[in-house]
Amino acid sequence: MAGSWRAKAQAGGMLLALLGWVSSCVTTFVPLWKSLSLDLNELEVWTMGLWQVCIAREEGAVECRAHGSFLALPPVLRVSRLLMCLSNGLGLLGCLLAAPGLEGWRACEDKPGLKRRLLLAGGAAFGTAGMATLAPVSWVAYNTVLDFWDDTVPDIVPRWEFGEATFLGWFAGAFLAAGGLLLACSARSVRTETLPAPACRQSSAAQGPAGGHHPHPKTTDLVI
Repeated sequence: MAGSWRAKAQAGGMLLALLGWVSSCVTTFVPLWKSLSLDLNELEVWTMGLWQVCIAREEGAVECRAHGSFLALPPVLRVSRLLMCLSNGLGLLGCLLAAPGLEGWRACEDKPGLKRRLLLAGGAAFGTAGMATLAPVSWVAYNTVLDFWDDTVPDIVPRWEFGEATFLGWFAGAFLAAGGLLLACSARSVRTETLPAPACRQSSAAQGPAGGHHPHPKTTDLVI
């Protein structure tokens, strides 16, 4: 039963982590972190990501323009770029570490201790990747809310709102963290099969009559 539970937990954790990693990679590069609709021209929808700003028109044409210099970007965009790239790298590292540690993987079958350490390392990498995804997405969302409810900006000025990538990033971070946690918990439950302890050797002086037959010293008759 324990082996079956471990296999299911590892499979579920790896599936969640892979899904979260792919979603995090998509979130990093799609220009859908923010969206803006102009009241004066409802046929155009502006969207913004970490790397570019796009304009989608009603006829289906999409025009994108990359951001300026990295040093000229706002701090939130600079840090978000770095954290999302870090998350993608950690997700790939987690895949490479956790895969050989799975029970169904033939590699390192004769080294259960190594498989357990690989699972723990892979789970930690996935969990860190999840945090590295949740932090920038939440930071951008927080700034979006502050700007949307900023009373100093006139009402006629259009406001940025949440884009689809914001919600995808939250799901990606949650999946990465949950997958890493499952892998780490399944690794903690892996134990090498303990062999039965050998019987203690007792000294012949400590053994009782039930411990076995003890030869008695032979007496020799002294002939005077």
